Parts: sequence; structure tokens; C-alpha cells
Amino acid sequence: MPYYSTKLVRAAAIAASLATAIPAVATDRPFNLHVELGASWQEKNNVQIPNDEQGTRFSLADVAGSGPWAAIRIEGTWDVNDKHGLRFLLAPLSYSENGQLAEETRFAGRSYSGDKDVKAEYRFNSWRLGYRYHWLAREHWDFWVGATLKVRDAEIKLTQGATSSSDDDIGLVPLLYLGGEYRFDDHWSLSADLDGLAGGPGRAIDLGIRLNYTVDEHWKVGMGYRTLEGGADTDDVYNFAWFNALVFSADYRF
Repeated sequence: MPYYSTKLVRAAAIAASLATAIPAVATDRPFNLHVELGASWQEKNNVQIPNDEQGTRFSLADVAGSGPWAAIRIEGTWDVNDKHGLRFLLAPLSYSENGQLAEETRFAGRSYSGDKDVKAEYRFNSWRLGYRYHWLAREHWDFWVGATLKVRDAEIKLTQGATSSSDDDIGLVPLLYLGGEYRFDDHWSLSADLDGLAGGPGRAIDLGIRLNYTVDEHWKVGMGYRTLEGGADTDDVYNFAWFNALVFSADYRF
């Protein structure tokens, strides 16, 4: 998640910009639009802000519950030629729930009672631009590697009566990308994708796997599982969360 080195940020940005300079080669239906819809459950969401004696570590999952909440993401890919491609992704994630804290909690400069209802709001929207290289192409297999630059739009907020405080953050996060597909026959396939990176004070994992059915030369539908996990442990913020989702997908190639 946040706070990766500026060198990695620059590397991801350079990789994406270089891809735009690659001459396009005419290919059949180089564009693909992928939409996922489903339900997301919260496995854990531990928070301490600030990450010192002025903040109390608590479970946002205990306050808000496990869900489910709506899960949606839209991804577009452009195969510039047989080897190089670009991708973009819109992945909003948020909820607003009422519950109770386990004890008196200090969060973002305010104190909250453990015996009164509190409103918990969580947002972790992800907007991404990436480059991918078609590393392996076989009769049944395809495999891609690449880099992704993520814009993270995050906020955690508590409200109890007239007391309210929040911590928000917008930042750039570089990620590594892996993607693969195995085709059983002309209709059925198994695909997986990963944006992730770990190191320093934090990590980010976005992993999906789907069973797909190709309807025709344009349409493909599928269902699968996606997991989002990660967080950061810095002087200012401690937050590690884990979400699991059951999703249904549709692809349109043109």
C-alpha cells in the first residue's frame, strides 16, 4: 500500500510511458473490456491512527461487521501488438456501518466511548494504469508480466454523536503485475491476475481467479474469487485489511 520508494514509482511510470511509444500493429479485436460484479466480505481490518500512544488499536471489522458489500471493478486492456499492451482499472471499495467499539478508543485526535453506537466509514478506491508484456504464448497457455501504477484514494472515519474524526490519504503505489490463462478447449478457460508488492513498511495484494466460458468471438462470461489484502505500519498509520469477494464477470472484446 503506501510509502514505497520513489524509485519504484518512477520505474512503473516510465514503463507505462514507454509502452505508449511502441508502434501499433494491426491485430483483430485488440481491445477488451472486463467487468466484475459480486459481493465482498471483510475478514479483518485493524486500525491505529496515530500509530503511537495517542492512538488505540482496534478492529474496524468488529465495529462494521463482515458484510457483504457490493464489489465492482472495470478493467480495460489494449493489445498494442502481439507482445505489448496497456491496461487500466477502476476498483472502488467503500462501506458505512453502525456498531460499537470494544473499549474507549482514541482515533485521529478524538476519543470515542465503548458503550455507545459509532458510525464507521471506510473507503479504499483504487485507480490503476499499467503496462504488460505477453511473455508466453502457447496453444493452451498465455502468460503476461508487467508493472502497474496505482492511485490510492483512502479514508477511515468514525462518528459518535457530535464527535467525528477521519484520516484520509491519496497517493501513488507501484505494483508488479502477473496474468495468466489456461484454455481447456474452445469454450472453457481458467484465468488469474495479480497486482502486488511487499516490502518496507507495507504490502498490497490483489489476486483474482476465474473460470470462464467463451460464448463467441466477442463475449466471455465467468465466475470466481478475488482477495484484497495489505496495509502499512508507519509512524503515522497502522492499518491492515483483508477482503474476500465472490464475483461474476463479463468480457467484451472488440
